[in-house]
Amino acid sequence: MGMGPFPPLRLALIALATIFALVAPAAPAAAAPGDPIEAAAAAEPAVVRIDTTVDYQGVIGVGTGTVLDPGGQVLTNFHVVQGADRITGTVAGQTFPAFLVGYNRDRDVAIIQLAGAAGLPVAAIGDSNALVPGEPVVALGNAMGTDAPLTREVGTVTGFGRTVTAEDTLTGSSDELTGLIEFAAPVRAGDSGGPLVNGAGQVVGITTAASVNFRMGPGGKGFAIPINDVMGVAGQIQAGVPSDTVHIGPPVLLGVGVRTTTRDESGVLIQDVMVGGPADLAGLVAGDVLLVLDGVSLDSTDRLTSVLDRHYPGDVLDMTWIDVGGQTRTGKAVLTPTP
Repeated sequence: MGMGPFPPLRLALIALATIFALVAPAAPAAAAPGDPIEAAAAAEPAVVRIDTTVDYQGVIGVGTGTVLDPGGQVLTNFHVVQGADRITGTVAGQTFPAFLVGYNRDRDVAIIQLAGAAGLPVAAIGDSNALVPGEPVVALGNAMGTDAPLTREVGTVTGFGRTVTAEDTLTGSSDELTGLIEFAAPVRAGDSGGPLVNGAGQVVGITTAASVNFRMGPGGKGFAIPINDVMGVAGQIQAGVPSDTVHIGPPVLLGVGVRTTTRDESGVLIQDVMVGGPADLAGLVAGDVLLVLDGVSLDSTDRLTSVLDRHYPGDVLDMTWIDVGGQTRTGKAVLTPTP
């Protein structure tokens, strides 16, 4: 995903795009005896193919979502739509422009709204607590692109409570996603955000990361957020209730591209500053080290994004930084919405 006339790293909109390290397997898994794909077919009409564009470098992305209500609210991963300047969703033979309703970055959950949608098929929601090891599941996704058939990755549940690491390729930082279902199916990048479906055709998780370990034989590992965890977050977003973890609407803009400092010191290194953005107007320049934002000491880029996620356009945040000359400076940034 990419971004327009702004300099590289655009600036943590801080919608810095989190990209999971995903490796395509050598061959797709075959359907298990009894053909769980037949059961998963019940969920397919509610699967949304998501296409995104981020103007920085003109990069496009694909992902998957699930219709939660006939009016077009769609469940997906936050990393699928993070930083996108344009989002479209294709479902039931129709393509809609979409916008971000809200998200929980830590759980990698987002809700998008398909503008003008009505009468869409809705997925049946199952009980992830009822899953057992060895149970057949199917991950439905958009890994082959919106004009191709849905991917139908068949596998079995192999574990619960798993933790995976997601890497942000722009900042070099990494986040841990915990409490995940592990299943043996070779899901790929475009499958992210799509439904994990049980033998009753019910959604029991949303696929959020994958890795392939060829030492384990054909196929690989998939990971999904349990749907019981997801629906609590989704309900809060749909109700428009913000919290320390749930942000309603798109992320706010500080207008900096950042990296964690390379030496054993506090703060985050400012690599780029968007001309006319909040940080620029406050006096920050490339090479400065931002130490404190809104009273919070910054020890990583993740801490910076977590502070911003608690705020909305118009909020004024105090900042402390060390400028390129080594002097400690303070200022205020008036946050704006992302373009």
